Amino acid sequence: MKQNLILCGFMGCGKSTVGRRLAKLSGREFIDMDSFIEEQQGMSIQEIFASLGEPAFRQMETEAARVLTQKQELVIASGGGTVLNPENVRILKKSGKILLLDAPLAALQERLKFDTQRPLLQRPDRREFIEQLYKQRFPLYQQAADLVIPAGAPGNVVARTILQMLGEEEMQ
Repeated sequence: MKQNLILCGFMGCGKSTVGRRLAKLSGREFIDMDSFIEEQQGMSIQEIFASLGEPAFRQMETEAARVLTQKQELVIASGGGTVLNPENVRILKKSGKILLLDAPLAALQERLKFDTQRPLLQRPDRREFIEQLYKQRFPLYQQAADLVIPAGAPGNVVARTILQMLGEEEMQ
C-alpha cells in the first residue's frame, strides 16, 4: 500500500499538471481537491466564493481533506490555500507526505497573467497582489511540507524528480 502524495504550493505552481503525471508514473489515483469540492457541492469554486464566501469554502477544504485521507494510493493536488490551515496539514500528514512544488515567483506571475478562473485573482492589481500573497503564503507552505521540490521544469520532469527524491520506481 503506497502512502498518499499531497502536492501543495502557490496557485499556478503546477499541482494539477504535475499531479496527473505523478499519479500515472507512480500507479496512484489523481484527485484535484478543488474539483472534488466542486463535485461534492454541485457548483464551481467561483460560485462557492460568490454565494457562500471564502470561510465556507475553507471549511469545505477541511472536510475534503478528511474524506480523501481515508483512502490510500492517491496523488492529491491541494488548493493553493489548503495548507494555510494547520488542521488541514495535520489531517493530510496522517495519510502521506506533503510535497511543496516550489516555482519561482516570476514563473508564477507569467502563468497566472491571464487567469480568469481563480476568484482571488480577479482584480486590477493582480501582479502586486500575487507577489504579496506569495510572500505571505510561501513560509507556511515550507512549514507544512515534508519535501520541497523545484518546480520550474516541465510537469513530467518535476514528476520524475519527485519519484527519485522519494526513492520510488516508475510504473511504466
